[in-house]
Amino acid sequence: MHPHDFLKGVPFDANARIDRIEWCRLQGTRPRHAGSNARLGAHGLQVNVPVARLTTEDGVMGWGRASLNRESAQRLCGKSLGELFAVEAQSPPLYRALEFPLLDLIGQRAGLPVYALFAAERPSSPLRVRCYDTSLYFDDLHLSDHVDAMALMAQEAREGWEKGHRAFKVKVGRGARHMPLEEGTSRDIAIIGVVRASIGHNGILMLDANNGWNLNLTKEVLEAVGRNIYWIEEAFHEDPVLYRDLKEWMQAHDMPTLIADGEGDAAPALVSWAREGLVDVLQYDIFGYGVFRWLALGQEIASTAIRCAPHHYGAQLGNYVTGHLAAALPRFEFVEWDEVHTPGIDASGYTIDNGFVTIPASPGFGLALDETLFQQSVQQNGFTVT
Repeated sequence: MHPHDFLKGVPFDANARIDRIEWCRLQGTRPRHAGSNARLGAHGLQVNVPVARLTTEDGVMGWGRASLNRESAQRLCGKSLGELFAVEAQSPPLYRALEFPLLDLIGQRAGLPVYALFAAERPSSPLRVRCYDTSLYFDDLHLSDHVDAMALMAQEAREGWEKGHRAFKVKVGRGARHMPLEEGTSRDIAIIGVVRASIGHNGILMLDANNGWNLNLTKEVLEAVGRNIYWIEEAFHEDPVLYRDLKEWMQAHDMPTLIADGEGDAAPALVSWAREGLVDVLQYDIFGYGVFRWLALGQEIASTAIRCAPHHYGAQLGNYVTGHLAAALPRFEFVEWDEVHTPGIDASGYTIDNGFVTIPASPGFGLALDETLFQQSVQQNGFTVT
């Protein structure tokens, strides 16, 4: 499928040319320091948000996340929207470098939210999409006592609940790197239990091992924490033999937990394995994979039972971009929510309440840039090409 196939009937004027590209990095801050996961060290407090703003010759603007250098911007500036979405085989296609600001720009030109550009029924009212709090990292490694660690993680889960979340993903796999195996696994189990107690039986709880477990550890933990786990994500590196074993084991134990995978360097055969029923939820990264590739994948799996939950982390804008896909993807599960505040970005149109994020119906992605702060950042760490 080509982007044109998803934008049929959208009045965005393919002849409009990009007259200016401005790029910079904005710096955001999380509400609290994010700890380690099974593979990596602490993720920290600060988040860099690379953004590009496009201006067409008639003065319409669109902006969004873009990893771009001056040379690439110079090659793209001056091209029309039609040229950027040209059908000719390109590797990668020209639009990929500017996919997110282009989608915002097209929405601005059409007077439509991004979700209405490619939704079959073109909804006009704000969307409400399920989301989950992804902030429960290994924030407890400095604590030697399991009870103290449990208290800390329970407090963090309650903070998320108070912000409106009703679904939570807990990082597990402490014994893969940061703690001795047995001790780390015991703490994983203890923290899963206390988070479950904090959010109640009706709260949705997911686990993410970042490939830090193996098959037997996965079974051990799932057996210890019970049946009320919504999905296990990246339990171990993708392997169809192990997935099949895990699936058969869960079925034998009447365990409805889903298997989710695909956020990182996903195995090329992952979709095929999902078609076989070995994987339930696909999680390709929203920025690495892209909106149009997700839309094409959605059509490919429309007749299957495969679920969609695009991953994102550490770039803030994924909080907002991902929800726009909910109107077009089959069996869309959740927006992964990584709370960040970035001076210069106004995301006040997005609100979280009772486990759902409301997506504004304003044009584009419904986000605004503070002009003064944006221009300061362009001068300090970015560039402008015309």
